[in-house]
Amino acid sequence: MFISYDHYRIFYFVAKYGSFTKAAEILLSNQPNLTRTIRSLETSLGCTLFERSNKGVRLTADGEKLYDHISIAFEHIEAGEQEISSKNSLKKGVLSIGASEIALRCFLLPIINEYRQKYPGIQIKISNVSTPSAVTMLKSALVDLAFVTTPIESDPELSRKNLRSLREVAVCGDAFSSLANSDTPVSFRRIAKKPIVSLGPKTSTYEFYLKLFIEHGASFSSDIEAATADQILPLVRHNLGIGFVPFDFLEDITEDSGIYQIPLKEEIPKRYITLLKRKSRSLSPPAKELEKVITDNL
Repeated sequence: MFISYDHYRIFYFVAKYGSFTKAAEILLSNQPNLTRTIRSLETSLGCTLFERSNKGVRLTADGEKLYDHISIAFEHIEAGEQEISSKNSLKKGVLSIGASEIALRCFLLPIINEYRQKYPGIQIKISNVSTPSAVTMLKSALVDLAFVTTPIESDPELSRKNLRSLREVAVCGDAFSSLANSDTPVSFRRIAKKPIVSLGPKTSTYEFYLKLFIEHGASFSSDIEAATADQILPLVRHNLGIGFVPFDFLEDITEDSGIYQIPLKEEIPKRYITLLKRKSRSLSPPAKELEKVITDNL
């Protein structure tokens, strides 16, 4: 008797799931039809491939030998189908990202530009939010990926990968330029006596500096609360207080900009831009490809 591709296909799915019923659902067939096909295959091969148990069916020794060979072929077929499907799905689709201002400006923008050049058909939605908000959106499946800045609490639902470190500096405007020109490094205690421009209390940045100042015996509070990290430099330039920003923010700052870097007595620990993903959910093809673009750039 001629053994067809369908014989082996049905054998593969019954063996994979240990159930004729489950295999019938996946193959959009019925159990009697699958049973007849397996019996036909067993007759042609001259052996028994399955034996029944209380939990369904299981492979015999001959069935296991056959499955070892058949599964390799079908897994290759499935991988090929998924690769083609993923490639086609990248012609159009939606990619949703939650990102903090610092993560967006100091890492993500050039990555998105490269991604956009490769996949112009993908619609990219960026939610520019605080780190805690990005985490909440990710866990609620409102975004595919979250790009945040440390510190962040560990979460059993999420995996994390540090993408790059951040060096942060203290800055001031003309009204506080004496601090920038100080003969000795300036302590956090001294800065705490001046007005401070900072992000709000429900941000990882605020929590970071609050803890840092307390560790050095100084108090920390935002006299001027900025909505985003991008607002800190303009507020500092207008002499509303002293701020802390990533050194990257100073790349376009000139000598006559009215922004001065303050030499610090205490070191500001490194922070990191971190990629977060849900552990329980596989990434969509557009999100998976963004992760690949990121990996290629690290």
